[in-house]
Amino acid sequence: MSDKNVSPVGWYVASYVLRFVELERADIENLDARFLTWINSILVSASDLDEAYDKTVAFAQQNTEPYKGGKDGISVQWVFEGVTEILPLYEELQYGAEIMWAERNPRKLSNIRKSVRKKGQFKQ
Repeated sequence: MSDKNVSPVGWYVASYVLRFVELERADIENLDARFLTWINSILVSASDLDEAYDKTVAFAQQNTEPYKGGKDGISVQWVFEGVTEILPLYEELQYGAEIMWAERNPRKLSNIRKSVRKKGQFKQ
């Protein structure tokens, strides 16, 4: 029997969180402070979950050096907060291959239909 935590095709989808901070801000370590965050998802080639984790951390930390941002040249930084999810892929990468899924608790049909968007509603 195969292990559901190991991708038979050697690929994983990993997600991680980056937090945007203005370095002069006094509350950047305040747990109640609010920050802009990005959750990024990437494909990772790895032999198991631990290797996928290590590769995700290494990738996520690549662009976290402080820099001067905006017209005023404020010192800012994307801070790597951690990995949120790693999912093994079970199918070869190709058009239509299922790479992620999520089971949800039962919801009203009206709410299910409210969550669906139509063509043209995906632009941000």
